[in-house]
Amino acid sequence: MSVQIDALDRKILREMQEDASQSLDEIAKKVGSSKTPVWNRIRKLREAGVIGRQTVLLDAEALGLEACFFVLIRTSEHEAEWQNRFLAALQARPEVMEAHRLAGEIDYILKVRVQNARAYDIFYQALISEVKIFNVTALLSMEEIKSTPLLPLPQPT
Repeated sequence: MSVQIDALDRKILREMQEDASQSLDEIAKKVGSSKTPVWNRIRKLREAGVIGRQTVLLDAEALGLEACFFVLIRTSEHEAEWQNRFLAALQARPEVMEAHRLAGEIDYILKVRVQNARAYDIFYQALISEVKIFNVTALLSMEEIKSTPLLPLPQPT
């Protein structure tokens, strides 16, 4: 279910996506409104689930996490028990930045951030010791060309 947002909501959301540490005054000034209406809209957007938790973006390389692997997983197991064990294993591993269940020949794709290839191997060995996996292909990202947490905000139809 999508939430109806207007032009002012989109401006507020753009500002918050760009820098959520801005004060309410700064956001209101940038979107051409006053503080109280902006606060009320932000509150409503939170209540509607449009705005989730707010976090800080960290620089992976500055923290020594220089290797980014995309891990393609094929499984011959499709029972609920296996899926629950697999999902629990992924949730328990902070190296897994993203996990997606796919349609097609590959069942899952993971984005994994680690220090180096050795750290990836430790992650891999731990994962396959926890759940049976038919096939794993790891692709090392040589260069991050684009990465953004900013969502494209839909225009009114």
